[in-house]
Amino acid sequence: MSNVLTENKKNSVSLSTEPIVKYLDVKKSFGDTHVLKGINLEIRPGEKIAVIGPSGSGKTTIIRMLMTLEEPTSGDIIVNGKNLWKMEKNGQLVKANEKHIREVRGDIGMVFQHFNLFPHMTILENCMAAPIHVKKENKDEVRERSIKMLERVGLGTKLDFYPSQLSGGQKQRVAMARALVMRPKIMLFDEVTSALDPELVGEVLEVIRDIAENDDMAMVLVTHEMEFALDIADKVLFLDQGVIAEQGTANEVLVDSKNERVQSFLKRFRKA
Repeated sequence: MSNVLTENKKNSVSLSTEPIVKYLDVKKSFGDTHVLKGINLEIRPGEKIAVIGPSGSGKTTIIRMLMTLEEPTSGDIIVNGKNLWKMEKNGQLVKANEKHIREVRGDIGMVFQHFNLFPHMTILENCMAAPIHVKKENKDEVRERSIKMLERVGLGTKLDFYPSQLSGGQKQRVAMARALVMRPKIMLFDEVTSALDPELVGEVLEVIRDIAENDDMAMVLVTHEMEFALDIADKVLFLDQGVIAEQGTANEVLVDSKNERVQSFLKRFRKA
């Protein structure tokens, strides 16, 4: 990565805006392994956040907990003013039931590293399934919206294709369209280019760029694409050994950081 980079215009996110997500001293352990050691983080509406750091630092765990795929060991995650993992019962906070969790996470979408498409469904059916079966939306309206989203990601001519007939990059674009059809307010991306052949990475990043520039949803992007993070992120978090070791604007973290651990990590991405 070049040492001298010009930061493009980012979305203007007001610091006075009430956060749409708050992590309050969130910790996560798997047995004796402490993956997250106390995460405090605020995400504001429309804010684009890139999460970087070495493997095993807890990057994916942060967003998996927000998508309710992993439960925090302790601490709280607040979404739109509601506790994601806890609910009030008889004046006390208790473990949330499935109904509460489903309602609170309703505004969150996620795109996974390995696509997670249904192999027995066409790509159009993949996009339509959740709005119809989870949100009970009108089938005709969902179909129209799904077609528009697939056209947006460049797959409007492949509506009746099955995932097995697509390249990795195309599958990932279907996964993005599927998430967008749910009209989330927060979109999570879990290293979505890491499983792709290098020549397919660009087409997926262009779709993410389009979303970042044209949609007002908040985005959290776990990534190793440093140039891309510099280009689109309002804020960058550097995770190391389960803590946020540094955070700031993209330029502050990716270009001007004085943190030796950050500098050491970024060296591997710099071009000779």
